[in-house]
Amino acid sequence: MAISSYWADKYIENLRTAREALSLIRAGQRVFIGSSCGEPQHLVRELSEVSDYFKDIEIIRLLTLETTPLTLIANQTKDQSLNIRSFYLGSAKPNVISRNKRFITPINLSAVPRLFKSRLLPIHVALIQTCPPDDFGWMSLGVSVDITLAAALSADLVIAQVNFNMPRVLGRSFIHVNDVDVFVEHDEALLTIGETPELDAANNIGRLVARLIEDGSTIEIGLGATHQATLLTLAEKNDLGIHTQYLTNDIMHLFSKGVITNRKKGFNEGKLVASSAIGTEELYEFMNDNPAIEFHPSDYVNDPAIIARHNKMVSISVAMTVDLTGQVAADALPYNHFSGVTGMLDFIRGAVQSKGGKSILVLPATSAQGEKSRIVPILDDAAIVVPRGDVHYVVTEYGAVNLFGKSLQERTMAMISIAHPDFRDELFYEAKEMGLLGAERTLSESIHGVYPIHLEEIIEIDGEQVAVRPAKPVDERRIQEHFYNLDKDDVVARFFHEKTSFVHDDVEGVSLIDYINDLTILAVVGEFGFGRVIGIGECLRDPATNIAEVAFSISKPYQKKGWVKYYCINWHRLPERTELQG
Repeated sequence: MAISSYWADKYIENLRTAREALSLIRAGQRVFIGSSCGEPQHLVRELSEVSDYFKDIEIIRLLTLETTPLTLIANQTKDQSLNIRSFYLGSAKPNVISRNKRFITPINLSAVPRLFKSRLLPIHVALIQTCPPDDFGWMSLGVSVDITLAAALSADLVIAQVNFNMPRVLGRSFIHVNDVDVFVEHDEALLTIGETPELDAANNIGRLVARLIEDGSTIEIGLGATHQATLLTLAEKNDLGIHTQYLTNDIMHLFSKGVITNRKKGFNEGKLVASSAIGTEELYEFMNDNPAIEFHPSDYVNDPAIIARHNKMVSISVAMTVDLTGQVAADALPYNHFSGVTGMLDFIRGAVQSKGGKSILVLPATSAQGEKSRIVPILDDAAIVVPRGDVHYVVTEYGAVNLFGKSLQERTMAMISIAHPDFRDELFYEAKEMGLLGAERTLSESIHGVYPIHLEEIIEIDGEQVAVRPAKPVDERRIQEHFYNLDKDDVVARFFHEKTSFVHDDVEGVSLIDYINDLTILAVVGEFGFGRVIGIGECLRDPATNIAEVAFSISKPYQKKGWVKYYCINWHRLPERTELQG
């Protein structure tokens, strides 16, 4: 009867130096390198130093910052020594990525583990990094479980760099000593990233996003969102949950403030769930043996069906460029090359299937120098990361719109309304040329108007929440519907004569306003982007006399609620006090 060896004996027997371990790699093999900040740096450095001895080795990994330049070696040897395969779903427009775009394999992150486990893409050698084994022989993959666990469990040969600095993270993050072939003990600091650059637009974007997120929501935050925008968005919320691809310092801070409790997720309650961490040493210390945190592989965390099981699931993703029809391009930024954007579409599709869920795309309206609009007529020179049919909420510092269920003309008007005012004339002209807007469409002075978010307010009328806010160009149809639904007497009271039609020319001036001399305030009930207008207050000022004419219309069930007084108070919140008459 054979006696199985004790795992601790196997561990000791299979200890090797890095060079001894890497000597087991054979020509023509496919070698996986652990992902993101879990990259086994010591093994990778050694691999680069002995690369001349290899022939036709294919490196498999996510897009990376490359602290050790394996891509440079691949280029120098014309792929004869090392070849690279990077999983990445961006447009590859940044120069540093574009130069090596031949190495890119576009794929959703949720599908990569199946690619490995099915052996459709066999992994011959996996280079991973773990914490030291516990008393039972289990080693945690720590900050990088994502696709690393699947690669390790399906590889023919597993070489583990055992690093005392790797945190022991709970969840499905463990691999047993018996499933590893070679151990290389080497302690070193894990890869970290510093503070992401702040954007001038972050504050306004944060305030707008905050209005879309309810207490008790489950959140996914994509890399690239600035600290400022993220904290402004979420810091005043209650009982948030986290189910996200990457755990970051921002999430840790919100957890420490009690904003994140994970008590109302509806699935995996009480647990902060992710598949990787990218941050500082402080973050990694926070994760170590923390029972509130569970890491799971990407085929679980990024599975749209799993994402959709959460209550009020909200994905917050950073886009690089969006066109007038809603198509989205995205790219890895210099500070998040560790990950690329391979999981964005997984979360967008999962979030919108959740009960009460939302998908939110955020982007500054212009490039960092303000010289180029990030809202463009059409994306014809970049890979589409998110198709137009998957796009719902889009937010810039100039406003938020919901493109779900909207026609191309409605989408075009919406996107122009949240573009930087300096680029709206050009976008409007291009849209007309492309046939996205009817010949009758105009934007008049409103094309330069900056939406006054400070005039937005949520009030409660007989237990129902009512959004009171300035009108937007996208409100034209719902304003028409409001007028069509008014009682006959109310139409006469508003227009001073009988009226049975309210065509585009009749209502254009109500929605296309400049927010200075011409202001319309709507009272809206229902979901953002689909709300029903139940009250309209119009104010048209004559700059020469500083006197404004006003007009009101209120749906019958909401009349006699003090709306006229409310509207007048809000109009006097504008920078210049205006005398009202009408």
